[in-house]
Amino acid sequence: MSTTTRGETVTSAIPAVDTAGVSALLERGRALAAPVLRDAVGRLAPPMDAVAAYHFGWIDAEGRPAHGDSGKAVRPALALLSAEAAGAAPQAGVPGAVAVELVHNFSLLHDDLMDGDEQRRGRETVWKLHGPAQAILVGDALFALANELLLELGTVEAGRATRRLTTATRKLIDGQAQDISYEHRERVTVAECLEMEGNKTGALLACAASIGAVLGGADDKTADVLEAYGHHLGLAFQAVDDLLGIWGDPASTGKQTWSDLRQRKKSLPVVAALAAGGPASERLAGILAADAKLTDAQLADFDEEEFASRAALIEEAGGREWTSREARRQYATAIEALNGVDMPAQVRAQLVALADFVVVRKR
Repeated sequence: MSTTTRGETVTSAIPAVDTAGVSALLERGRALAAPVLRDAVGRLAPPMDAVAAYHFGWIDAEGRPAHGDSGKAVRPALALLSAEAAGAAPQAGVPGAVAVELVHNFSLLHDDLMDGDEQRRGRETVWKLHGPAQAILVGDALFALANELLLELGTVEAGRATRRLTTATRKLIDGQAQDISYEHRERVTVAECLEMEGNKTGALLACAASIGAVLGGADDKTADVLEAYGHHLGLAFQAVDDLLGIWGDPASTGKQTWSDLRQRKKSLPVVAALAAGGPASERLAGILAADAKLTDAQLADFDEEEFASRAALIEEAGGREWTSREARRQYATAIEALNGVDMPAQVRAQLVALADFVVVRKR
């Protein structure tokens, strides 16, 4: 199979995506989780309930009912499949699916504010429309709701699931803190970058892939194997996202051209290029060292050609190809992890198909 990013074809060992099958899995996750998610958000005091409803795309800026894009529902789909992998009904994973979605959206609300992003899914972000205070408060409230939703089940399994969720949340926050700190450092190692991305992206996907199994009565060994699948899937996803952050088509990504370079992100292609050595790597290091002394306003004055030259140096130094290989390696590791759980063949096939969808995204 081949995938394309801004004119370049990258051959991978990842099979073609079962689009219809994955769509059905995502729709099932959305259908089962949505009513519980809406009920949970309805517990919030005004105006937080309305602000959260706006964030999820249920109402517009004037409070009228809307049908906005609230995400692909990958995490709920993983949580339901996780329950089935443990031999339970998919419904057993619903509280976990909703809890993970609440934590994910808590992180989005705070990330948008920290990154200064004014648009999400084609609409103004919560902090831009309702102010930073509401973005912080609603994000905090969603995190609290996630734990409340699990703990009120009152079972031993719910306690185990909550522990996994809170650990994943702490890792997610660690990853965000690392990401911010790396923007102000001249050098970041590949190991540091992978650790940051494993925390920021991998931790919550790992939790989604195991929390349904825990709620369905699986032992820790089974849950740990499914968690490993989700962790490596998250790293593969982030590697692809890092490629899109530099070379992705704005029409598909919804971001500016060279968006990660504009934000000075130390993403995998950049870090791998700097670690590669050689003339292109050294030139890139010199340019980025000079950039570090500039203000955001000065960097914003750069034209397209300036960012394109940086992207070309990253590619010349091997950062793009290394990241493509890393995405394929993490994907293969995720699929291999599934061999550690005795699960129905259909469930395994669905977990593989969902992994294909996550990694092979529209470019």
